[in-house]
Amino acid sequence: MSQVTSYIPPAARANSVKLSTIRELYELPFNDLLFKAQQVHREHFNPNEVQMSTLMSIKTGACPEDCGYCSQSGHHNTELEKEPLAVVEEVIEQAKAAKAAGSTRFCMGAAWRSPPSKSMPELTRMVKEVKDLGLETCMTLGMLNAEQASQLKTAGLDYYNHNLDTSPGHYKNIITTRCYQDRLDTIQHVRDAGMKVCCGGILGLGESREDRIHLLYQLSSLNPAPESVPINRLVAIEGTPLEDVEPLDGIEFVRTIAVARIIMPNSFLRLSAGRESMDDGLQALCYFAGANSIFSGERLLTVDNNGQVADERLLSELGIKASTQNTTNVV
Repeated sequence: MSQVTSYIPPAARANSVKLSTIRELYELPFNDLLFKAQQVHREHFNPNEVQMSTLMSIKTGACPEDCGYCSQSGHHNTELEKEPLAVVEEVIEQAKAAKAAGSTRFCMGAAWRSPPSKSMPELTRMVKEVKDLGLETCMTLGMLNAEQASQLKTAGLDYYNHNLDTSPGHYKNIITTRCYQDRLDTIQHVRDAGMKVCCGGILGLGESREDRIHLLYQLSSLNPAPESVPINRLVAIEGTPLEDVEPLDGIEFVRTIAVARIIMPNSFLRLSAGRESMDDGLQALCYFAGANSIFSGERLLTVDNNGQVADERLLSELGIKASTQNTTNVV
């Protein structure tokens, strides 16, 4: 019997999962893989709870990066209107609304290559005031240096999001203005500053299964693995180089979530962009495979999201409740 037909051994959970093990997991019969993922999920989390986050775009458009999937890149003609950095008071109002709607984490995203020094005082004030509301705080601002990471940590930032996006081998087909090591360096600065890492990827970028295997290997090999792992399904946006890419098969998407759950048993796996294209059945399979965090609200930066009413209806049907747990203290 293959080793992966039972639980992944403790050594594999300590950042030593082999590429061959991940490949073997992908090849399991779908039912066996989901059964294993649900077992691992139940060992580490309440299977009927989902962590709710809200994402706000605090600075939109005109990004100098050329990410092939992104509507905010200045290299693409997506007719997105550029918006300056939001004022702190507007951010706080949206954070209050998010908390009232049941979110426990408030995420703030800015379309920058890296945050300009002149904006750091406003950014740290946003963090402090959102934190004072009793919410977990998360930001995604592009690349950070060590000093910026330290400033955000001092302000009270709990999580910093910086996705790897895809495998090292496929990365050059998606982004040319920033290398893979740049992303790893930012993640290390975040770790060194003492913040938690939110790091995942996007599925459906025209990558192969082998690329998905290597992405999961990279994520699980971070030491430690990210506490929060966003798993996005590409939203093909008109005007971007990937607008005509073939949509990723739903079963393959669920399979990837299940493998991620097994090899990163302590991480929150968040269904992020792309949920609006999933029917109830596909979303339910994602939850069964180990996804236990979602973004709530009508918008995710510049794309549509399911909305609170639709989420509440489906979660109620599935018997899943919004978690009230503060994940900043979860080991």
